Amino acid sequence: MTGGTDARDVIVECRGLVVRYGSLVAVDGLDLSVCRGECLGLLGPNGAGKTTTVEVLEGLLRPASGTVRVFGQPWWTSADRKLRESIGAALQETRLPDKLTVAETIRLFRSFYPSGRTVDQVLDLVDLDEKRNARNSTLSGGQRQRLALACALVGTPELLFLDEPTTGLDPAARQSIWRLVEEFKADGGSVLLTTHYMDEAARLADRVAIMHQGRSVAQDTPANLVAGLDSEEVVVRKATLDDVFVKLTGRGLRDEHEA
Repeated sequence: MTGGTDARDVIVECRGLVVRYGSLVAVDGLDLSVCRGECLGLLGPNGAGKTTTVEVLEGLLRPASGTVRVFGQPWWTSADRKLRESIGAALQETRLPDKLTVAETIRLFRSFYPSGRTVDQVLDLVDLDEKRNARNSTLSGGQRQRLALACALVGTPELLFLDEPTTGLDPAARQSIWRLVEEFKADGGSVLLTTHYMDEAARLADRVAIMHQGRSVAQDTPANLVAGLDSEEVVVRKATLDDVFVKLTGRGLRDEHEA
């Protein structure tokens, strides 16, 4: 959270978050926040604790210790249902029923929420109207990701969790997803994004949090992180967010495929 931010603007917050799997500490005392209308990019090498952190913030996994609040409310209380109605989530690879059509899939997800967009509105939003009667099994990778995003958006959420939403997509498909995220933000939505693409983080994220070995090693705007690296070293070329990441973690972001 940047200095001077009104606490009422913070819609996702964890403090001192610890998650253990037996003797393994996956998340180690993490402090993190997402403000209203902000996209926070969560970066880190494989095994840094990103996915575990997101699962806790989504209310899917209980931490060993620490506090978690979403829209000012803790998970695992009577407020759970209302919280889930206010968030949407799109995974790196969302498994949707092959036999359903695109329109049927969106209609199914719409039934999970008390209010939201119509099927036609969502099809238009993600530019899949021409595929409304196509079965999910016939869609391209980019179309599948847009459909996953449609399912996340159909309940008109205030907060989106996006886990590597453009992995494996071609440039045109990536640009299409980026535009949807930017439109969501422009309408006042908030986003927690994990990504393996530095250009994606630099374009979409207002702030980035870099994780390493379960801890936060840096949190700031992409521009400030790059400027800080430029000021530390003799610059023979302009630093990038990739350079910041390698300096802080000692690893390339895509050293190996994350499980």
